Amino acid sequence: MRIIVIDDDKNILELVSIHLARQGYLVLKANNAAEALDILEKEVPDLAVVDVMMPGMDGIELTKILSQDYGIPVLLLTARGELEDKTKGFLAGSEDYVVKPFEPKELLFRIAVILRRYEKEYQSIIQIGNVTINRKIFEVSTGERSVIMPLKEFELLALLASRSNHVVERSTIMEQIWGHDYEGDDHTLNTHMMRVRERLTHLRANIEIRTTRGVGYKLEVHNS
Repeated sequence: MRIIVIDDDKNILELVSIHLARQGYLVLKANNAAEALDILEKEVPDLAVVDVMMPGMDGIELTKILSQDYGIPVLLLTARGELEDKTKGFLAGSEDYVVKPFEPKELLFRIAVILRRYEKEYQSIIQIGNVTINRKIFEVSTGERSVIMPLKEFELLALLASRSNHVVERSTIMEQIWGHDYEGDDHTLNTHMMRVRERLTHLRANIEIRTTRGVGYKLEVHNS
């Protein structure tokens, strides 16, 4: 796993890099956003640790680029604990944040959680309930029943399955499935969601997609 650490404070940069290296991560280092973007032209890491307060482009703006353009999960380092700063970070696309000063063990723990979540999200085969989702051939199956779904429907189901038991916001779904430049309306998502639910019923799946009104959707396994 490759992790890029971006911080203009050399002491923090070295501290984080040392602890990450001890855990077996391959560490890339940058003193600012410009250096980080130069590195990304050559190789794309699995995760970025980004300081919020940096000269030039700050960590919030850099996070937007890393998450939207490169699909890299971001953990923010911030010296502030105010709700406003946390909110800005999450809206920019960060997965988590750690407030300075921090314990290295906490940082490592949060990084491990993010990487596990992303590993699950991007794995080729997802098993949930009696449903198998095969990303290699776009097939969804339950026992002897199977269906090859249209791409958007398949991606929609796979996204919800990778984050099962968690509400995925409508805006997140639209951005990840249709892209942040998509100019369509909510009707598109509603139609695709209805079709996915119909296919799950046909497959006799023991999972269902629940709607959280005004927020998004959550995929759950039937208890009965």
